[in-house]
Amino acid sequence: MFKRIHLIVLDSVGIGAQHDAKEFGDEGTHTLRHLLEDSPVTLGNLEKLGLGCIDKLPGVGCPETTQAFHSKMAELSQGKDTMTGHWEIAGLHIDKPFKVYPEGFPEKLLDKIREATGRGIVGNIPASGTEIIKDYGEHQLETGDLIVYTSNDPVLQIAAHEEVIPLEELYDICEKVREMTKDPEFLVGRVIARPFVGTNKMDFTRTENRHDYALEPFGKTVLNALEENGKDVIGIGKINDIFTGSGITDSVRTKNNDDGVDKLLEVMDRDFEGMSFLNLVDFDALYGHRRDPAGYSNALKEFDERLPEITAKLQNDDLLIITADHGNDPTHTGTDHTREYVPLLMTSKRDLNYGPLRNSDTFSDLAATIAENFNVQYESKGKSLLSELN
Repeated sequence: MFKRIHLIVLDSVGIGAQHDAKEFGDEGTHTLRHLLEDSPVTLGNLEKLGLGCIDKLPGVGCPETTQAFHSKMAELSQGKDTMTGHWEIAGLHIDKPFKVYPEGFPEKLLDKIREATGRGIVGNIPASGTEIIKDYGEHQLETGDLIVYTSNDPVLQIAAHEEVIPLEELYDICEKVREMTKDPEFLVGRVIARPFVGTNKMDFTRTENRHDYALEPFGKTVLNALEENGKDVIGIGKINDIFTGSGITDSVRTKNNDDGVDKLLEVMDRDFEGMSFLNLVDFDALYGHRRDPAGYSNALKEFDERLPEITAKLQNDDLLIITADHGNDPTHTGTDHTREYVPLLMTSKRDLNYGPLRNSDTFSDLAATIAENFNVQYESKGKSLLSELN
């Protein structure tokens, strides 16, 4: 048993097309392999943990003796988005995917937004967040219209220049839209505020004041079970947003991946019993969706270089878990997530018999493992891996 579990989600770092990838249009995808083929980097610390033992990766070997347990997990739920992945990690199974709007949102919904906000709307297309502010940012500076867009994910995003629509107003708008899109007729997983600054399309840049408004989990997660049993659940990054605070006892906001690691290290210095839960979103938001394998590789290298800081902070009764929530192959067509297996690495300061674990049929094996470790009652489709950690 471990007193503390530190769970890190490398957002979108998939490790190969899942058995049902064809159903999602994602045959042949492999986020890790393809980005490393395109832009090779050294991932020496992840290699030591056993990343290259899960699947063959360019430049990442498989040591004879690894410093972590390693395997991969399949997603059981019907989806490949952030909420579905994280909710399954926490024990929920989604058999009906959230709605997506590849043709844009219906006018009926847009009319409700116009009426509630008193502002016009431009965009209403699936688009890259950086490209759409280039296309419509100057228009917004002139008119104050909301830039509404989506992706192949179940999200409605609203981009706004911070000097045209102040943050407080943008957040209020998103809260209103979140209420509208809880209606089954318009159901989306998340409404996202996307503030930006700049003077023209050549220098518009998104700020770090993004805010996600997610649906509340439809059922009890292992996070709730921990909270109910007096354990700490410290959400770092967008974890609090993903779970709308449900089951989170403390939330720590972050600016980027590097800041996320900084905040984790600070949390690891605290005396608590329970878990920390960190999402590192830059892999997905800055590089996967933008189809930037070079940027993605460099971001992974930066995380790899900081791993020794994390492992050095581990106490004797800590368990470190590193995984992902879906894929986002930067060499695949489109800008959508990809249906992939995700890596699983588990390590501690204890002298354990590190090596391969069984592959998991659901991300909820982590929920079952966490529940068993803290001796809390929680039912899911997952099976605990705790007995294999010896």
